[in-house]
Amino acid sequence: MLLKDTSFIDLPVFVKGKVRDVYEVGSDRLLMIVTDRISAFDVVFNELIPDKGRVLNGISAFWFEYCKDIIGSHVITTDVSEYPMGLSRFKAELEGRSMLVHRVKMIPAECIVRGYLEGSGLKDYRDTGEVSGIPLPKGLLQADRLPEPLFTPSTKASVGHDVNISYDQVKAEIGETFAAELKEKTLALYRKAAVYAESRGILLADTKFEFGLLDGKMVIADEMFTPDSSRFWELADYAPGRAQKSFDKQYLREYLETLDWDKQYPAPKLPEDVIVKTAAKYVEAYERLTGKTL
Repeated sequence: MLLKDTSFIDLPVFVKGKVRDVYEVGSDRLLMIVTDRISAFDVVFNELIPDKGRVLNGISAFWFEYCKDIIGSHVITTDVSEYPMGLSRFKAELEGRSMLVHRVKMIPAECIVRGYLEGSGLKDYRDTGEVSGIPLPKGLLQADRLPEPLFTPSTKASVGHDVNISYDQVKAEIGETFAAELKEKTLALYRKAAVYAESRGILLADTKFEFGLLDGKMVIADEMFTPDSSRFWELADYAPGRAQKSFDKQYLREYLETLDWDKQYPAPKLPEDVIVKTAAKYVEAYERLTGKTL
């Protein structure tokens, strides 16, 4: 089943994002639903990607459990039969693509960690020799492994692109204690996941997290190590100095770069072969990372 619209849920809308629709379940819980919508360059496409919602939800659920020794999450349950307020009647629509979560006080920072030189970090390095103000050795190539993972936070923008900020700015925003915990947890999560992913033949190049406070305790929220929030590469094909074979939306982005499109709404129509190949990348990421068949 493909899912684009979730208006069948008769609950107050908490937020509707590019991919996730979130509803209020009473005053202290939320229902997060991952649709099959896809976006690129901040534009949502009309076409859907089969199984994308189930992939993203399932991968997040896997990592929340795998990393719970480092930090707890906002998840209450992913079992639709346990959902309150009659939501279990939507089992066909919600199974595998939703979770009931605690409503947490989100920390206003996007916690990015980079293990390899790519994306905006590569651009920054080529311009300044640094990434987010952190000096790096000279002569690094595209996709080179960094001497150590870097914590490079950004602001969490409600509209448009996030803006990179320094660790000192994070401390000024949320206080030194919470900032230090954010940095420590972000790096610990990345290191644990990177070792595991590499054992599955996948390199975790970089990723981003969001954290929140639940009863005064820090937890991880939203999503975790998904192809939408992370850059995954094929280990067997890894070679610095060029773009890498990717398990994220990079296939779609590379196709879009061949078009005469200004990256503004409306989005161009996606051909069937791009939809099929993008879906296959998502499913492969899920099955290789979790060890399960979708």
